Amino acid sequence: MILSANTLNQKFTLATIIGFLTSSLVFLGLFLAFYQTELSDERAQAARDVNRLLQSSLENAMLKRDLEGLRFIVNRLGQQPNINRVMIINPKGQVRFSSHPEFINSSLNASISQSLIPSSNFIQDKKGKEVLRSVNPVNNKPQCKECHGSADEHPVNGILIVDYDASSIKQKVRNTTLILMGAGALIVIINLLGGWWFIHRYILKPVHTLSDASQAIANGQCETRVITKGNDELSILGNTFNLMASHLQDSMRSLKEEKTFLQALVDAIPDGLRIIDDHFNMILVNKAFLKQTGCPEKLWVGEKCYVATQGRDSPCPTDLKNCTLEEVRKKAKPFKVVRRQKRCDGSMLDVEIFAAPMTFIKEGKETKLMIESIRDLTQEVRFTHEQRLSELGHLAANVAHEIFNPLSSMKLAVNSITNESPQNTENMNNYIDIISKSMDQCIQMTDRLLRLSAVPSGKDELVDVCNAIKDVLGLVKWDAEQALINVVETFPDQPLRVFASESEIRMLILNLVQNAFHAMPSGGVLNIKGNIKDGQVIIRFEDTGVGISEEHLSKIFMPFFSRRADNVHGTGLGLPISQAIVESYGGKLEANTTLGKGSCFIITIPEASITRLKQ
Repeated sequence: MILSANTLNQKFTLATIIGFLTSSLVFLGLFLAFYQTELSDERAQAARDVNRLLQSSLENAMLKRDLEGLRFIVNRLGQQPNINRVMIINPKGQVRFSSHPEFINSSLNASISQSLIPSSNFIQDKKGKEVLRSVNPVNNKPQCKECHGSADEHPVNGILIVDYDASSIKQKVRNTTLILMGAGALIVIINLLGGWWFIHRYILKPVHTLSDASQAIANGQCETRVITKGNDELSILGNTFNLMASHLQDSMRSLKEEKTFLQALVDAIPDGLRIIDDHFNMILVNKAFLKQTGCPEKLWVGEKCYVATQGRDSPCPTDLKNCTLEEVRKKAKPFKVVRRQKRCDGSMLDVEIFAAPMTFIKEGKETKLMIESIRDLTQEVRFTHEQRLSELGHLAANVAHEIFNPLSSMKLAVNSITNESPQNTENMNNYIDIISKSMDQCIQMTDRLLRLSAVPSGKDELVDVCNAIKDVLGLVKWDAEQALINVVETFPDQPLRVFASESEIRMLILNLVQNAFHAMPSGGVLNIKGNIKDGQVIIRFEDTGVGISEEHLSKIFMPFFSRRADNVHGTGLGLPISQAIVESYGGKLEANTTLGKGSCFIITIPEASITRLKQ
């Protein structure tokens, strides 16, 4: 940036010098012409004064016909300093008298002999020497009529010519001009130095500072500021620059924060996410996607999408219907596909891709992009399996508590039988009856657990919802007691039957019961009501828990969304799985809530007879 300042300085200096030289030349030309004219006029005026004196002498000599006296005057005048020669010519242009005898009887330009007005001009004589020639006509007078005729016919008796040395005149002009030019140049140089100092101090230096600050901001140093002094225009410009830099710094900080927030937002999404432009370039990816590629340390932004997921050097053929970008382009709507992706280590990953178009305005033009949400199917299976195992593991603890009491009773009965006399058959029968009942309790408990954990057969069966609810409640009885929760069941006399997978119905009931327990960390009441209305089995799970806020109510059926009142971070899959189960049998799962008073989850599934009629 110093170069720019120097260039400006050089331009100013060069322009000043050129201006000075141009003005000096113009001034010199005008001065020479003016001074030379003035000097010529001055010499001419002096010549005219001398000539008038000579004319008087000449006229007197002519009248007296004193030719020797006339020659004497001409010779003496020709000997004066700065006078080259003096001549008198007759009206025909012939030299009659001359300070230089060699010119006598020679002829001059006829136009000179006809001159009636005195004049002075610079000319070159026959020797090529420049002279100032003064031409002064001697007019005819009445007393000259006898020799020269009347004045009307012969107005001029003769011409007095005086040639002054022009070199002395021009030398004087040159000397005077050089003195004036030197003085002018000195004044201009002083002004030039003063102007250069002023411009360098008050213009170039502030501009240089602004230039350096601008370069620093262009290099990303948005905190750069300039120090301003005074109230001149450049100081005002500096203050404006500082204000602009402050606004720019705030804008850059906001953009950086927004970019960081956006990246953190997409990184928080558990599924792989990437945004692709029309040229197959990835412009944004999240951490889940990096993990899916098997190269979490590689950024991938700016790389081609088919390189990251297919290991290809060129886009997939469009006729294979395997390129989500091409499909979205053709259909201009969301597109879903299940496929295998190649990882960095060469292994394959089964994924479900949901691709959708998106547009935004860039530089005033609409730009089209595509966003891909990539779900790792193996991860989803693992989540669902872990959810099921977690719930079953928790129920296993409940079953252990439920079985402990019957087993303890059985052990006591066995000990009593061992110590009892064989003859006391009544007591022996009582102990055996206790053992039998305790064994039935254990069998019932394990049967409930087995029914819940059974893998769906893939074929729907007739399920009594009331019995399923009772069995599930039996599994969570110990949990309810520990959490000080009272479970109230209200069912009609008629059975509530649906066609479904019994294990899935039991898992559905378990999810909703446990969801209600989580909403009542300090205890409460869970009312489970069932009835049939318009051919639909309706089951209501009403708790007296903390309720759900309006903000979260719309998100509770979203996968991985978890906001438990007991401050335990859940998987966020219980309610989405429950909704999926209900909808798979043509039903629906709804939620009503009052914040601070409780929530109600309502299952609506077609009754078995209605389902059978539709089949």
